[in-house]
Amino acid sequence: MATQRVRNISELAERVARDPELEKKIKENPIKTIASLAAPVQTDVWVFRIVVIVLGLIVLGAMCGAIIMAVRGSEVPQFIVAVGSAAGGALTGLLAPSPAAPIERH
Repeated sequence: MATQRVRNISELAERVARDPELEKKIKENPIKTIASLAAPVQTDVWVFRIVVIVLGLIVLGAMCGAIIMAVRGSEVPQFIVAVGSAAGGALTGLLAPSPAAPIERH
């Protein structure tokens, strides 16, 4: 049962309450056990990096395309504006801190 991934703390608490073996493993080695239960997308930093890089390239590509078209005197298609804006919004959403997370003040 310990090989199933958990998505949040509530689900982890339910699993520990139902599974005494999991509770024992967490007491023995909490960091390793909990890390093994985390969803892979949430623990894999490369997925996040790849998404940020691709979205950044889309934003830059849309901006460069729009600038080149404007310099040539042709009208910029709304498709380029829409794709660039959507990628920029997605990038902002990924990089902005979560409202649930406390903001660290230094």
